[in-house]
Amino acid sequence: MMKSMLPPRETRGREENNVTERRKGAKTAPPERARKETITPLRRLLRFVLILLETVALLAVGVLCALLVATKGPSEAVRERTVMTLRETSALKFVPGLVLSQEEIAEIDNNRADKDMEIEEMDTSLVTITKPVEADPSEEPVGDAWGLVDEDGDGIVIDPVRGEGYNGYMMVVYDPSRVIMGCVPSSFEREGYNVAEMVEHFDAVAGINAGGFMDPGGMGNGATPDSMVVYEGQIYYAQFGLGQYGCFVGIDSDYKLRVGKFSRADVEEAKIQYGVCFGPALVVNGQPADPSGFASGLNPRTAIGQRSDGAMLMLVIDGRQATSLGASFQDVVDVMMSYGAVNACNLDGGSSSLLWFGGDYVNNKAHIVGVRDIPTSFVVLKEGVREDG
Repeated sequence: MMKSMLPPRETRGREENNVTERRKGAKTAPPERARKETITPLRRLLRFVLILLETVALLAVGVLCALLVATKGPSEAVRERTVMTLRETSALKFVPGLVLSQEEIAEIDNNRADKDMEIEEMDTSLVTITKPVEADPSEEPVGDAWGLVDEDGDGIVIDPVRGEGYNGYMMVVYDPSRVIMGCVPSSFEREGYNVAEMVEHFDAVAGINAGGFMDPGGMGNGATPDSMVVYEGQIYYAQFGLGQYGCFVGIDSDYKLRVGKFSRADVEEAKIQYGVCFGPALVVNGQPADPSGFASGLNPRTAIGQRSDGAMLMLVIDGRQATSLGASFQDVVDVMMSYGAVNACNLDGGSSSLLWFGGDYVNNKAHIVGVRDIPTSFVVLKEGVREDG
C-alpha cells in the first residue's frame, strides 16, 4: 500500500489556520501611508527657471542650426539675404559673426555695398493736385482711377497689401495738404515721441514713422535725428547730411512730394516745408528706381509716395514675424508702382515701422520691448485744419 504524501490531518489543520490568520492580518493591518512631498514656493520657482532655461537653450540651438544652414548652405543668394537682413537691424547686427568670419562678412558687404544712386531732376508737372470732390451721402461711393473706394468719405483709404512673404497696409490720403511732418524741435536730443504720441500731439488722425535717428544700443530711445530735417520751412541738422542712403524726401509749399539729393540751398529753393532723410529713392518721375545697389534683406518697411492726382501714399510692411518675414527694397518699389506712385522714397524701417489710424496701430510692431520713441513722423491732420488755420 502506498503511503499518503499529505501531512497528518492535525498538522494540516494547524497550517491552514496559520494561513488564515496571516490573511486576516494582511486585511486588517493598516496600510502604510505614502510620504507626501512638500513643494515650497522656492522649489517651484527653481523648477520654472530650469524649464525656461531649457526651452531657451533649445530655441537657441534651433536658431543657430537654421542660421548655419542659411549661411553655410549651397545657395549664395540665401546666404547674402540672411546676412543683410540681420545686419539691417539695430540689435542683431552681431548675429552673422556667430557663424561667419569677419572676412566672410566683409566679402558680403563688399558685394552688396551701398552705392550712390543717381536721381534725375524731378518733373513737378507730372503731379496735378486735384481737390477731392465731396461725396453725396445719398449715392454709393465711387472708386478712384486706381480702383480704391473711400467708403466712409473721410478722405482716407487703408488698403491691405499682400506679397510673397510679406503683408502690410497702404494708406491713401486724397488731400495732400493734410500730410505734414510731425516733430517737436524743442525736444530734439532730449525726448522722442512714438507715432501715437505724435499723432496726439498734432491732434491728427493718422501717422507713420519717418526719418532715421540716433539709437545708442538699439533700444529705441530716439530723440535725435541722424540727418537733415525740415519742419515748417526751418532746417535742422543740415550738418549731418542726407543719412545712410543719401536721399531726402520732402513736401513743398504746393503740397508736392520731392525726392532727391537736396542740400540746404536746394531745400530753400524748392520751398520745402517738411522733410526728412532716408532712402533709397523708390520711384522718380513715374519710373521705378533700381535699388539693387543697396544692401537689402527682408525686413519691416515704411515708405511715402505721391500719385499723379496728388494723393499721398503712406506704406507700412510688417516683418520679422511668422506670417510676414518682411520686404526688400525691390518689393517696396513694386508696391508703390502698383498704387500709381509718381515719386516715392523709402523711410526708416525695422522696429520703427508703424501705422497709426483710428485710435490704434494698424500693423504689428516688430520691436519686442515696445513701441519706439522717434524724433520724426508723417502725420495726417483732420479735414479742414489747413483751411481753418
